[in-house]
Amino acid sequence: MELLLEEEVGESSSPPRPYGFPSPHDIRNDIYYKLMEDGNEDAVSNPDFKRQLDAHFNRLPYSYLLDVNVDKAEDVVLHQKILAKARDPGKRPVFHCRFMQLEDLNLEVKGNAEDSEDKRLLTEASSTRQNFVQNPVHEIIFSTVDRPKLLSQLSALLSDVGLNIREAHVFSTIDGYSLDVFVVDGWPDEGTDGLDKVLEQAIVRSERSLSGSSHSIPDKAFAVECRDGDWEVDRRLLKIEEKIASGYCGDLYRGAYLGEDVAVKILKPEHLNQTSEVEFNQEVSILRKVHHRNVVRFIGACTKPPNLCIVTEYMPGGNLYDYLHKYNNVLELPLLLKFAIDICKGMDYLHQNNIIHRDLKTANLLLDTSNVVKVADFGVARFQNQGGIMTAETGTYRWMAPEVINHQPYDHKADVFSFAIVLWELATSKIPYDKLTPIQAALGVRKGVRPELPCNAHPRLLNLMQRCWEGAPAKRPPFSGIIGELEELLAEV
Repeated sequence: MELLLEEEVGESSSPPRPYGFPSPHDIRNDIYYKLMEDGNEDAVSNPDFKRQLDAHFNRLPYSYLLDVNVDKAEDVVLHQKILAKARDPGKRPVFHCRFMQLEDLNLEVKGNAEDSEDKRLLTEASSTRQNFVQNPVHEIIFSTVDRPKLLSQLSALLSDVGLNIREAHVFSTIDGYSLDVFVVDGWPDEGTDGLDKVLEQAIVRSERSLSGSSHSIPDKAFAVECRDGDWEVDRRLLKIEEKIASGYCGDLYRGAYLGEDVAVKILKPEHLNQTSEVEFNQEVSILRKVHHRNVVRFIGACTKPPNLCIVTEYMPGGNLYDYLHKYNNVLELPLLLKFAIDICKGMDYLHQNNIIHRDLKTANLLLDTSNVVKVADFGVARFQNQGGIMTAETGTYRWMAPEVINHQPYDHKADVFSFAIVLWELATSKIPYDKLTPIQAALGVRKGVRPELPCNAHPRLLNLMQRCWEGAPAKRPPFSGIIGELEELLAEV
């Protein structure tokens, strides 16, 4: 599905993080120094701890940083260990229970009831919790491979053992794991041994109901094979906020879904037809199959006409087009190379999975809060057919390969040409062919015109650029080779 936005408009992106929000760097440092100050054994004894802590934060969204209480910095270490255990298939799903506090229900009644009827109702409510005088509150943390409907499965599991969910803090890592933190009451005492056993038994029961298997705890408890509807978003739980961009056949909004900031692409009902629905389903099909640190993360979709929409992670850093051209950033060589490597890794992953993006440009390259670049917008992306070639003209003229402009057969090397133009943008902070209209630029590219080489760029970068925009697709290097060249250059600068 093509949103038909302007050249500089990208998906899932926004202007940079507003003033008043703490920076990720500040929060990370506060947590690290708090752990050192408290004499945390992991922080003090492990010389590599700071790097591991940064790696942990890099896996998780910015909302996780905001959710962390610096005064309880040791929680971060606990989360690290739980996520590490979840890498072992034999231990999934990993869960950890701990007691948090005792609540005095009698004080609740006295403090909150405004009249005798309220007091009576609250007293009755407290008696349904096994007549507790004091109500224990526990925290339960789960981690497993992230998958559709996991939150609803975990919520049902906790409810089935008689626990009441007060809070749920839900996070997904960039490499496909979940970190779900529940605050619950309903367990009769402060101890957790019995709670551990009850949860373990509940997981086994869940496994049987979902898969018909009698195997023990492993992640099969939540492993439901992806099929139609597994990624279906509950529209009632999807909050739509400000509009980010608008196009001919759809609009892009910031939103929230199950406690996570998201970007929502909504098709305009008046433009729905058989073709647009086929393209929409094609985009969902591709997004469901890709999962990589440098590819924007798919969350779900509403697939029932006329309310078609696609939900992806929200990228607070905005897109590279704005970063370069609206905010006038000039990249130092190390950051330029880092951005370029991120792009190539995302594109190499797509090509390894036989996906051609077909519209690679800076507006479709998004930044997270840690300046990690992710490839986005699969509205015109396609699985490469068995013959290995395509013919339809698609993409954006300033970044389009000559064989695509000429309606000739093309393959994944068309994306490499587009990357060359992106690389030129990173090196110059200029718009390609800025003196020409898009059509004039396309006509020039057909005749062999390329952007003027920047005189101050590294010679090896210029050489790579020219090889990537070769007129003959076969002469362009693959992304796997480009990554090696860029990493080698980065190690030298």
